[in-house]
Amino acid sequence: MMMMSSSYGSLVPFLLLTALMMAALSEGRIRLTSAGESTGTQWAILVAGSKGYSNYRHQADVCHAYQILKVNGLKDENIIVFMYDDIAGSKYNPTKGIIINKPNGPDVYHGVPKDYTGDATTAANLYAVLLGNKMALSGGSGKVLNSGANDHVFFYYADHGSPGLLGMPVGNNIYANDLMNVLKQMYKMKKYMNMVIYIEACESGSMLQGLLPKDMGIYATTASNAKESSWGYYCPGDTTDGDPSKYDTCLGDLYSIAWMEDSDANDLGKETLQDQYLTVKKRTSLSHVMQYGNTVLSQAFLSTYMGQSPKKVSSVRLDELSSSTFRAVPQRDADLVFFQRQVQKAPKGSAESVEAQKRLDEQIARRSHVDRSINQIVYYLFGGSNAASMLTAVRPEERPVVDNWDCLKTFVRTYEQYCGRLSEYGMQYTRAMANMCNAGVDKDRMVAASIQACSGKA
Repeated sequence: MMMMSSSYGSLVPFLLLTALMMAALSEGRIRLTSAGESTGTQWAILVAGSKGYSNYRHQADVCHAYQILKVNGLKDENIIVFMYDDIAGSKYNPTKGIIINKPNGPDVYHGVPKDYTGDATTAANLYAVLLGNKMALSGGSGKVLNSGANDHVFFYYADHGSPGLLGMPVGNNIYANDLMNVLKQMYKMKKYMNMVIYIEACESGSMLQGLLPKDMGIYATTASNAKESSWGYYCPGDTTDGDPSKYDTCLGDLYSIAWMEDSDANDLGKETLQDQYLTVKKRTSLSHVMQYGNTVLSQAFLSTYMGQSPKKVSSVRLDELSSSTFRAVPQRDADLVFFQRQVQKAPKGSAESVEAQKRLDEQIARRSHVDRSINQIVYYLFGGSNAASMLTAVRPEERPVVDNWDCLKTFVRTYEQYCGRLSEYGMQYTRAMANMCNAGVDKDRMVAASIQACSGKA
């Protein structure tokens, strides 16, 4: 009897766990795919949200992601790439026509589909691609997500972010509510069986926090939570072998490097999304890697979304990667690395040195302008005693960064009308603007405060 009782006692937790799994799997057409099983088509959308050589790392990340998918069997017709494409041919690139994602690394640029480049790298085009709406496109290859109810979709984004939004090379930002509306439309249109989202950006957790339901068949991870920076990686100044100094810029981003080098090193048919999350979380030690949506989907194998090459052999040792000590720089400061390197490398007293110093000074001046103007706006609206909290207050994890998204968009536009472009550095202040909206500040007061802070200069 004791044996039966013991067996029964150990069986209860198992049955309970099984019941919970089945309930979770029943939500939103969710289904786990076993290794080697082929159901539907695998699709991928890869987005580098920046431009300019100082942002080299984002396009390098996306190019590397493409190579992983390609070598593991995804077809070009099912991989859609957004990248401004101004890095490989840049005058600053010491290896013209080549992009690398780590010191002494291989070229990751070759073969990358140039679906949406230059002026076509807009948020509007991205939404149209996700919804499969060719009529809404402006420029680009015309390739859209022609997926259906049995397909698996992988969405990867790398760039600058801020509370509630992600940048794009051209035009408007990607606001969290707009992205969520697109995802909800995709769900209603049965554009996927399950979908996985990886986001590399500062405050990237704010794009999903309090917004992504658990019943839409979507699993997501982000490089950081809703209140911290993500990190550039393989940056000039490393003391290790393979110093990327000749590139004068960071070659990758820490979270992105972590998941991609893990994918390079492992059999994707034997590693689950959860396995990769734990590996990436450990290696991305400078920010909190987060999970959102339906985490039951993390039990699926990576091959379900990224493909699987039967001939894949890797000599990379993850314990070696994890123990390497390369330089990491906060995402918003990584841009300055390039300008600082230009000053350091230029011959002293030369015209080149003068020009390099001028560009660095301009970058620093723009940052000072944004810091000063935002602080003045907040002080004007709330006074000295409440200004600090308005700049830094963070909402509970279950709530989105702002209640009224139209208000946040209006405040960003208002600031840029009277004070100038917010900039990748200035994007961090969308938290302050969101807090103003949550505190009930209206457009007229924001206009008045912006005019006072910036003297009407656009």
